[in-house]
Amino acid sequence: MRSGPSPFLSSGLLTDVGRQRAGRVNQDAALALELPRGGLYAVADGMGGHAAGELAANLALDTLSQGYLTGRSAPPQRLTEAMQAANLAVMRRAVGESVGMGTTLLALLVDRGAALIAHVGDSRAYLLRAGELTRLTDDHSWVAEQVRLGILTEEEARHHQWRSVVSNALGGEERVRLELFGFGLRAGDRLLLCSDGLSGVVEERDLAAILSRSPDPEAAARRLIDAANDAGGPDNITAVVIDVLEHQPLPRYPLPERLPGGPEYADLLIAARRGNSALTYLLLTLVYFTLLGVMLIPEHRTWIALLGISAMLVATLSQRVWQGQHAHARLKGRLGLSRAGGGRAAPLPRQTEEGGSGPSA
Repeated sequence: MRSGPSPFLSSGLLTDVGRQRAGRVNQDAALALELPRGGLYAVADGMGGHAAGELAANLALDTLSQGYLTGRSAPPQRLTEAMQAANLAVMRRAVGESVGMGTTLLALLVDRGAALIAHVGDSRAYLLRAGELTRLTDDHSWVAEQVRLGILTEEEARHHQWRSVVSNALGGEERVRLELFGFGLRAGDRLLLCSDGLSGVVEERDLAAILSRSPDPEAAARRLIDAANDAGGPDNITAVVIDVLEHQPLPRYPLPERLPGGPEYADLLIAARRGNSALTYLLLTLVYFTLLGVMLIPEHRTWIALLGISAMLVATLSQRVWQGQHAHARLKGRLGLSRAGGGRAAPLPRQTEEGGSGPSA
């Protein structure tokens, strides 16, 4: 499903059943939705057999788009809430003949000069910038975990009999685990969202070549689908290509950073975002009363200013300590500590003062 383009964005979307599944149901689905300050794009790869996978994928995208459009919180929190709503919608429909159905869900929100990615499963996001292709997401799959642990190579994982076994998907439990992160965009950036029907059969160097040589997103999507079919087309194939045509300023809210421990429960991510908002309000309140005290009691302005600054420092340090302890607890109990091996997404572009992003260190 798609709507008209945003003024500073251009997109192309295409999904195909694949050569080896011709005549069967396409369990992939994709979304390209215009928004006033950008767009919402997504890929879902359903599973469950027969029509259950198709139902799961389309239900997830419908719920994601409606949840985001009707939400009222800041975009990072709203996107997380929409992902959680999509998870619950799929889980509640997984009854009767649809028991066991689920879907991956990879969502990209472009909000002015920023991109926010929410990710569950093994669909992938890529960034082509200045001719260099960067993989943005880690697969949530059994073989990807073996690659990260150094047990399998990338080539072995590509052909392993369990390559389609995902370790994280929508519909499995009430609380969904996802990765959420953001980064700045530049004019000339090209983004790709795809299902494993593309990334699983077309090498990344070939993805980079096709994306670099295609004149527009529609042509790029078509050539990517053709390349996957030329490689055998063993699975359903979906590609969403987004071009950033103009530079836009970054939004005012802080962009979420990638957590080193892998996917986190959505409710914990939302709580962390709310905690940051509460700290902002507390600091503004302290500034207000400090300035008020300085004006009303000028003879004690030095002590009032020192007291106010001390209170702000204590509040900020307390928040940082809590976040550090929470992050350490997440890492300590996870195999994500061993993810220094191959198969990982590259570091995200670093923010610059001008509102874009520079190359990673």
